[in-house]
Amino acid sequence: MSPLPRPLPLPRIAPFPSTEPPYDDDRPARDVPAAPPYIQGALALAFEPEPSEPQVQRPLIWGPPGAVPDERRLRALAQAVAEILSGRRPPSSVSCHMTNRAHAELVRSGKIINSAHPLRAGRLHVSQPEDGVVEMCVLVHGDDRSRVLALRLERRGVQWLCTDFETTPDRTPRRP
Repeated sequence: MSPLPRPLPLPRIAPFPSTEPPYDDDRPARDVPAAPPYIQGALALAFEPEPSEPQVQRPLIWGPPGAVPDERRLRALAQAVAEILSGRRPPSSVSCHMTNRAHAELVRSGKIINSAHPLRAGRLHVSQPEDGVVEMCVLVHGDDRSRVLALRLERRGVQWLCTDFETTPDRTPRRP
């Protein structure tokens, strides 16, 4: 009698390539082969089984004490907070990057930005008023108007946590 066939592992979704252009220090060396080209509309599946170990949640920013945070991650955090304030993302998606008080305020704020189209975080303006504190503001572009979103981050160990945020809510209801 022949042995039973071994079951095939289920496919899993592979990581999505970054949509931002690389910074000069992120470019691969000349002798390293380039990544495979991205194909629009194709579902990237990897047929290897998932690792048995749980993935470790990476802190928002690593670096020596007093180092200025990574601008791309700050923009991603601002984009996420703007999407939460417009009702397009759940607040739990940034809970590990915020203090409990700031996260509770974010949940309590609810939807205060009205936009029919997805919001887009623009250019960042970052300042470091004291060691271990970063304040930033970013222009968030929506339908017909843009607004400013301000965030304050403080270093807690090796991780930067958002301790406060502020934006201007929409005062007038949008017409259908």
